[in-house]
Amino acid sequence: MGCYGIGINRTMAAVIEQNHDEKGIIWPMEIAPYKVIVVPVVMKDEEQVKVAEEIYNKLLNMGIEVLIDDRDERAGVKFNDADLIGIPVRITVGKKIKDGIVEFKLRSSSEVYDIKLEEVIDRVIEAVEKDNN
Repeated sequence: MGCYGIGINRTMAAVIEQNHDEKGIIWPMEIAPYKVIVVPVVMKDEEQVKVAEEIYNKLLNMGIEVLIDDRDERAGVKFNDADLIGIPVRITVGKKIKDGIVEFKLRSSSEVYDIKLEEVIDRVIEAVEKDNN
């Protein structure tokens, strides 16, 4: 079976070939299947899950493509999977939520920022709009 011409499969393969690292895909914001992944670190921690779901729902209601990793896995597994599939923005809700802090990370960078919960939506909007302009 052959494929001739430029189709979706070839286009996506070309994008991935140009946008990856040793951890996986780094989707450009413009064509990322999802813009944001929200990761509650400990699924048994009610506060972490509640805050993660609130962030997820706010972004979803704003029309931003978002996932929530609500699997009962270790944080490292969730982070590695998020990097592998290349979602551009990761919001981590962990033990710092007791102080009103979440982690903000862009897939294209190794930097992880602690930001106030009240700022998370603005930071996501800024990241999405910056890469789309």
